[in-house]
Amino acid sequence: MCQYQCNAKDGVPNDWHLVHYGARAAGGFGLLIAEAAGVLPEGRITPWCTGFWNDRQTEGWARIAAYAHSQGAAFGVQLQHAGRKGSIYRDFDAPGTGSAPLEDGGWETVGPSAVAFPGLAAPRAASLDDIAQIKQAFVDAAVRADQAGLDTVQLHAAHGYLLFEFLSPLSNQRTDEYGGDFAGRSRLLLETVDAVRAVWPERKPLMVRVSATEWVDDGWSAEETVALAELLGGSGVDMIDVSSGGNIVAKIPTGPGYQVPLAQTVAKAGVPVSAVGLITTAAQAQDILASGDIAACCIGREAFRDPNWPLRAGWELGLDRDALPYPPSYLRGRFK
Repeated sequence: MCQYQCNAKDGVPNDWHLVHYGARAAGGFGLLIAEAAGVLPEGRITPWCTGFWNDRQTEGWARIAAYAHSQGAAFGVQLQHAGRKGSIYRDFDAPGTGSAPLEDGGWETVGPSAVAFPGLAAPRAASLDDIAQIKQAFVDAAVRADQAGLDTVQLHAAHGYLLFEFLSPLSNQRTDEYGGDFAGRSRLLLETVDAVRAVWPERKPLMVRVSATEWVDDGWSAEETVALAELLGGSGVDMIDVSSGGNIVAKIPTGPGYQVPLAQTVAKAGVPVSAVGLITTAAQAQDILASGDIAACCIGREAFRDPNWPLRAGWELGLDRDALPYPPSYLRGRFK
C-alpha cells in the first residue's frame, strides 16, 4: 500500500516508513510486504514513491527490515516498474490527478506500446534495449533487497503496471517476441522471474503479484492467469498474490472478499496463493484459510485502520492472550 512520503523525491524510505511499518511489525503481523519500490527512477508511480536502485535506498530499507525483525516480523517489498502509469501526482496533493510534467519531477513513461492509460500521457513503446535494462534493474534491486536483509521480494505484475501491461492484449500491441500471443505477452515477466530467481537466495521465497482478470471479455483472463501461474511455479516462484484489475477502466463487482474466488481459481495451478481484497475481519480471514485453497490472507486497508489487527484477530478467534505476541510495553493493553 503506497505511502507517497518520499518528500525529497529521492526514493529513500525515511522516518515515516520506519514508524509506519514498525508499528505494524509490533502489532503482530507475521509478514510485511512494503509498498511498491521502483527498480528505476522512472519505475516509480509518483515522484514521491520509494525506490530500490541506489545505496541510500538500500540503507533505508535495511533499517526498517532490522526493526521489523526485532519485533518478530518478516519483511519484504514489492519491486516494481510503473510503466505507462508512472509519473503521476500523489492523490492527496493538488492537482492530485494526471501526469506530472518534467518541471514537477515527472518523466517520460514507457510501455509495451504507445497506448496511454486513460487520463495520462501516452508512453513511448519500449525498445529491446529498454526491456533489457528493465530486466536488469529488477535483478539489481533484488540483489540490493537481499543485502538489506529482506526476507522476500514480490514482483509486481498486477494493477496495470509495466509487467502486467505486457501481459494484457489491451495495452500490448507489439508484433515482436514480446507481443502477440500468450507466449509473447508473458515473455517479459517470465524472463524477469528467471533472472531474479537466479540471484535471489534459494532459502528466501520469491513472490509475484498478478491481476487475475481485467473484468472485460477481451482483456487478460483468469484462464490465462492459471496458465501463467503454472509457468511461474516452474520458474521457482513460491507464492502468487492474486488481485485483479487496474490496467483499464472497468466496472468491478467489489464486495467483502470479492477477489477470493479468483485466488481459488489460480490455486488450481498448484502454486501457493494469497488472497487480498476487502478482507477485514478475523472470522472472514479464518474462513478463507479454512477452505484449504488459500495459503495466506493479505490485509491492506484494514491495516491502515488498525496497526494491531493481528493481535485483535487472535483475541477475537479465542487464542490465549498469553500466546499473542504483544510487545512487553503493551502488555497492560491486552484484550481481556
